[in-house]
Amino acid sequence: MFWYDHQNMNGWGYAGMGIGMVLFWGLIIAAIVVLIRLSVRSDQPPRPTTGPSAAEQLLAQRFARGDIDEREYADRLTTLRTHSANL
Repeated sequence: MFWYDHQNMNGWGYAGMGIGMVLFWGLIIAAIVVLIRLSVRSDQPPRPTTGPSAAEQLLAQRFARGDIDEREYADRLTTLRTHSANL
């Protein structure tokens, strides 16, 4: 057979085969990991980040327009944050 005639493989040939084998199995494992991650990926949208809620933004706008004073703004903001933390 053809492949039995190559008895003169030196150290570089064996190193190349070893590196090729590691790369081959690395690619196989990476492909499996990617397929698993894609198959279990959730289609739900990500949760919104913690930032000011719409109510807090509306309250800040009212304060900026001068509809409410600083004391009322602080009281209402505290109330909003305590109720949203309890939910």
